[in-house]
Amino acid sequence: MSDNHEHGHVHAHEHFHEHTHVDEHGHEYTHTHIHGDGSHQHDHGHVHSAEHTKSVLNRMSRIIGHMESTKRMIEDGRDCSEVLIQLSAIESAIKSVSRVILKEHMSTCIIDAVKKDDLDAIEELNKAIDKFIR
Repeated sequence: MSDNHEHGHVHAHEHFHEHTHVDEHGHEYTHTHIHGDGSHQHDHGHVHSAEHTKSVLNRMSRIIGHMESTKRMIEDGRDCSEVLIQLSAIESAIKSVSRVILKEHMSTCIIDAVKKDDLDAIEELNKAIDKFIR
């Protein structure tokens, strides 16, 4: 897997950091981090496996498809109870993919952060967990 990184400024107070990952099949995965306080994204020192990334993206695609289907149910005037059941299933799927990402983050990124004494990464995890468990 190869990585390309771009750095730039969105405006005077925001910094973005973009990663492009290319797996062994030539598929590109790009994500961007935007920091409003001008801070820079810490370097993880590793990349997530193509298998993990593909698994998460597949889960996300299924969730998006489920949401689109539920939106069509609403547009078609389907029974509210049916829509609520679908929304509950979507919420469950989102929580499930969130747990997968959190577990991977803790078993890779955070272990690396602890080894490197990267207190910023650990603090970012704490903030993410606080938002996740609300």
